Amino acid sequence: MLEEKRQRAFTAFQDFLNTPFEQRLASHEKISPEANAILLGSHSAIALFHSVANTVPAYQSFLKEHGINPESIQTYADFEKLPLITKENYLRCHSLAALCRHGQLETCDMIAVSSGSTGKPTFWPRFFADELQIATRFEQIFYDSFSADTRRTLAVICFTLGTWVGGMFTANCCRYLASKGYPITVVTPGNNKEEIFRVVQELGSEFEQVVLLGYPPFIKDVIDTGIARGVEWQQYQIKMVFAGEVFSEEWRNLVGERVGSNNPCYNSASLYGTADAGVLGNETPLSICIRRFFANHPDAAKELFGESRLPTLVQYDPLSRFFETHEDTLLFSGDNGVPLVRYHISDTGGLISYDAMLEFLAKWDFDPIAALQKEHFGSFATEGKVRGIHRLPFVYVFGRSNFTVSYFGANIYPENVTVGLEQPGIKDWVTGKFVMQVKEDADKNKFLSVVVELAPRREGSEEKLNAIASSILSQLLRLNSEFANYVPKEYQTPQVSLASMGDPEYFPIGVKHRYTRQ
Repeated sequence: MLEEKRQRAFTAFQDFLNTPFEQRLASHEKISPEANAILLGSHSAIALFHSVANTVPAYQSFLKEHGINPESIQTYADFEKLPLITKENYLRCHSLAALCRHGQLETCDMIAVSSGSTGKPTFWPRFFADELQIATRFEQIFYDSFSADTRRTLAVICFTLGTWVGGMFTANCCRYLASKGYPITVVTPGNNKEEIFRVVQELGSEFEQVVLLGYPPFIKDVIDTGIARGVEWQQYQIKMVFAGEVFSEEWRNLVGERVGSNNPCYNSASLYGTADAGVLGNETPLSICIRRFFANHPDAAKELFGESRLPTLVQYDPLSRFFETHEDTLLFSGDNGVPLVRYHISDTGGLISYDAMLEFLAKWDFDPIAALQKEHFGSFATEGKVRGIHRLPFVYVFGRSNFTVSYFGANIYPENVTVGLEQPGIKDWVTGKFVMQVKEDADKNKFLSVVVELAPRREGSEEKLNAIASSILSQLLRLNSEFANYVPKEYQTPQVSLASMGDPEYFPIGVKHRYTRQ
């Protein structure tokens, strides 16, 4: 028996159960202004470094290889000089046990598997106490966005179940919230659509709201298929939690409308998560309100984020996951079954402090706090305070840059095309999936090809082709200044072709979809 393991689990669970959500987050907000929050977060990261340097054999070897004496790391400036760790230079160089504290894999109790972009599996062990940190991110959504502390809630886990991280991790975290006293009941149909329809229709009426948690394209597929079968989603007060893919605000509006939701800042939320370390940050009503402003003001978005596409925008707790940037990519430090110090996750993105975000928006005459208070005061107010406003920093994430295509020197992002497919008159014909690539015609002239997946029981026509091409073009011109200025006008209109749902060449069923081909 491992007494230390038992005690660690007991202490962590006791702290989670006994600390109210607002108290936990308030203790972190007391260190504002924002600069102090980051500073305290860096102190936490330095403490994590020394803990890892003292207990993890693989990291001890890593530091020795780089000639670093752990005692020399005392300030944040010292910490910033530490070499970045990656899968290639660290994780794949050591045994799984050596990556864990004291070289003991048995200090963990579960292992998840991620295939990554290369398809080579990576194993990620974790312990019960690690999941409790992540459960706070779920609590933030269920409490702030869904008021699940006061509403009987059915949480339907639609992520794939198995060794993959999403399904089991999400189910566990939702159960921990139920253990804390939230009136939440969890059911786990996974990505079996028939089971999802069955549990929602047979159990949903027993609850005041139903939360669907899953991969965005799959949730949309579930909703659309359900509508075709006569599922009356609106009677279940549907809420949604997403992870795994960037989506547009038009897409959020679309799926919200189809389930009868009319409050986009409070009826859905996206998680920024990885198999490496669980959930790193989450959308909040505040971050969604801000993102919706940027969706309607692409010039402001380009000025702040530096690209002609809208990133995922979430808030994070620097005491739980400490972010840094390196050459416009993200790295973080966090305690897990495999503790990670300055881990280079390679996602393209950046950081913005709470104060800096509000100051930037003020220059554009937008006050997101006032907007939330005006729209939602009363319905979601607690003692006069609107839920979902916390002085936490923001991280924005574009994902990896290899999902773009280059056309006449302009970077074209899938997010630009997605918006074109989500316009009125188009969105009912298509699933939202497409494959974009640059091709050459017989005369070796380049053209932009977009293959679009038709919705169930929809057939293609010349009229649909022209309408889709026109919609995609108008959004490319609106959202992407490089496209508008670099691509000659005669080459701007994409050549659209339509494929049936599940087409084996472009939209095979059962595999993660890729929106671009080189």
